[in-house]
Amino acid sequence: MSRRLAMLVALALAAPSATVAQAPAPAVHPGTRLEFPGTLGPAQFARSFTYPIGRATAYRYNYVAGGMEISVQLYDEGRRVPAGGDNPAVVNQFAEEMQGTDRSFRSSGFANVDRPTVPSQCTYGTARFRCIVYTVSGQSGRLFSKMLLTGYRDQYLKIRIDWPQASRQTVADADKTLAAFIAALLR
Repeated sequence: MSRRLAMLVALALAAPSATVAQAPAPAVHPGTRLEFPGTLGPAQFARSFTYPIGRATAYRYNYVAGGMEISVQLYDEGRRVPAGGDNPAVVNQFAEEMQGTDRSFRSSGFANVDRPTVPSQCTYGTARFRCIVYTVSGQSGRLFSKMLLTGYRDQYLKIRIDWPQASRQTVADADKTLAAFIAALLR
């Protein structure tokens, strides 16, 4: 799979339904006050949008770093979200996110979707996340994806990084990119 094609697949997986009207997300998230400038750590801004999620509004910011696609999603689904990656609200939401990601990969033509049965905990700086790594493959090749979720300033903070096998990058490369990106985001 070409790098360009893999990035388009990743963007499609990260994007909400095309039938929903999308406006660009604000450069400063209204709930968390996180800033989304043109550059965050090693990543360059690609695009952003807002869309409805349940009774609330979700905000998505996409970045690209060294051939890897990073998407950040902030939402609360109409309720306050406790801080951290190990509280019941985040644990339950992460289970829903995994099911949705599984369906999204399969509906995008990736027949083989592999991930650990149980997610783990990841720490980047002072932030603790629930996390899981996917390996997906289909006719067009193999793609890796790492998904993170935590509660941050009363919102869900979901970060996903995708990269094609053809790039010869590893999970360690993704972790290095995430560490620099998250440090810049949460400074």
